[in-house]
Amino acid sequence: MTVSQPLPACKDTRLDGVVIGVLLDVPSADAPVVGFPGCPNDTGLAARSTTPLCREDIGVQLALMFEAGDPARPLVIGRIQRSPPTSVPPVAQLDGERMEFIAEREIVLRCGKASITLTREGKVLIRGAYLSSRSTGVNRIKGGSVQIN
Repeated sequence: MTVSQPLPACKDTRLDGVVIGVLLDVPSADAPVVGFPGCPNDTGLAARSTTPLCREDIGVQLALMFEAGDPARPLVIGRIQRSPPTSVPPVAQLDGERMEFIAEREIVLRCGKASITLTREGKVLIRGAYLSSRSTGVNRIKGGSVQIN
């Protein structure tokens, strides 16, 4: 992630309020390296932090403030949280006796020219170059109406 447009560099620059920055490195737990618009150093600055950060956090956005408004003394006040996804991720459940696939919109099983599609509206679509239905017991077709050809 890159840091957006820098502020003009001058010794009298003061940064008040919250600035959104990026975690660039975590060489040690007590000195994360951060970058932010107006950062006086292109490689980032060591910061103090009110929240634990680790190497897996590199690249996340951070809320920064500055001690006495000094851009050379960043203080990490927290990570910018991402909203959890609103849709349900696809899930496959296996228990040795049964396999269940769960999806928000549809599930498609496909092999060559054949496919079976299940939709959230309750439709089951079976497509293929050749369909065969065989049963040693009763082969039942039930529905509100049944159309053949």
